Amino acid sequence: MSSIQQDKATAVSGNASGLRGMLLFVGFVVFVVIATYLWFQTESAPNLAWMAWTKPTAIFFITILCLLLGMCIWEALSPGGGPRIGILRFETTRGDRLFLSLLGSAFIHLAWLGFVGPDLWKALGVSVVYALLVFSLV
Repeated sequence: MSSIQQDKATAVSGNASGLRGMLLFVGFVVFVVIATYLWFQTESAPNLAWMAWTKPTAIFFITILCLLLGMCIWEALSPGGGPRIGILRFETTRGDRLFLSLLGSAFIHLAWLGFVGPDLWKALGVSVVYALLVFSLV
């Protein structure tokens, strides 16, 4: 096998492991968000009245914490997610792509509130699809 064929084979296997890691990461975050949401529906949920937090606010910040912890775990298990150049034509790392996903998701939710209304579950679905596209294409 020539070195070019070996490089292509390595790139394909690297893409497959990256996609597998991304799917595991997304699954972890979705699991934690659903578990947190269900926990806040029970009687044993923490009393957050001291900060005037609502349940959605608490779930939002717990989700951000889980995303950061998930990225740390992903980097520990699969180090060296080096920069790559995607469709936007500038180098991004995993952390950059997470930041772009969070920033874009915030704008999606704000636009949804302005144009559609306060039912944000569909906006969450759009944001998850957006984040998957950012992590795979950018």
